[in-house]
Amino acid sequence: MKPVVLFLCIHNSGRSLAAKVLLDHYAAGRVDVRSAGSEPGDQLNPSVVAVLHERGLDTTREFPKPLTNDDAYAADVVVTMGCGDACPFYPGKRYLDWDLTDPAGLPIEQVRPIVDDIDRRVQALLAEVTGPATP
Repeated sequence: MKPVVLFLCIHNSGRSLAAKVLLDHYAAGRVDVRSAGSEPGDQLNPSVVAVLHERGLDTTREFPKPLTNDDAYAADVVVTMGCGDACPFYPGKRYLDWDLTDPAGLPIEQVRPIVDDIDRRVQALLAEVTGPATP
């Protein structure tokens, strides 16, 4: 059974979006990747979308989604990103808290390093949840 990773932030429009799209890309089907927000926004962060598009990644199927109990209970790993007490806690889940700058309202030049940081963390998480890649 493939591992399930849930990325959580408040608006599900920037950090968790980038993490989901990046992990989906690198995992190539080896991980069930989900993202949600405790208070979903009404649109994706345009600077984050632009940075992901620069990398050739597709965000057209993404939109801010509310957290559901089904997503939380299905997750093997829950990665929170700056939501503090706004993200509910589900007992028995493995939690990681990634302290990341919120890209909301930032120009693309300031968003690129945030996405770079998320990219590094996502690749390390992928190696951890799937084991070494086979050539």
